[in-house]
Amino acid sequence: MNLYVGNLSWTMTEDDLRTLFEQYGTVTSIKIVKDRETGRSKGFGFVEMENDTEAQNALSSLYDKEVQGRKIVINEAQERPAKSGGGGGFKKRSFGGGGGGGYNKGGGGGYRDRDRGGYNKRDYNNDY
Repeated sequence: MNLYVGNLSWTMTEDDLRTLFEQYGTVTSIKIVKDRETGRSKGFGFVEMENDTEAQNALSSLYDKEVQGRKIVINEAQERPAKSGGGGGFKKRSFGGGGGGGYNKGGGGGYRDRDRGGYNKRDYNNDY
C-alpha cells in the first residue's frame, strides 16, 4: 500500500521517515518530494509498505501525530489522474480576419486595405 504523508518538517530526511514507518512493518520505498531548483523538501512524501494491514496500522497510529514539531497528515495515496489530450499550456489563436498571409502573395493577414497603406487624412475623415 502506498501512503501520502504531508505536513512534514523541512528538515526531515528520507531516513527519518523510513525509521518512523518501520516501527509498523516492512517499508518498500520512501520518497520525500523536493523542489527541483532548490532541492528543499516540499513538505510531503510517499511511503510504500509491503503489507496492507501494516500500512493501515501505521496510518491509524501516526495520523495527526507530532513529528519533529509538526502534526503530520497521512492518507492512502491516490493514483495520479491520467492527462488527457496534448499538453502545451496555451491555445493557438488566430488574430484578425481573412487574408492570405505569406510573403508577396496578396491578402493582408486580416488588416483592412486602408490600414496597409499608412495614414491618410482622407480615410480618417471618412471613417469618423
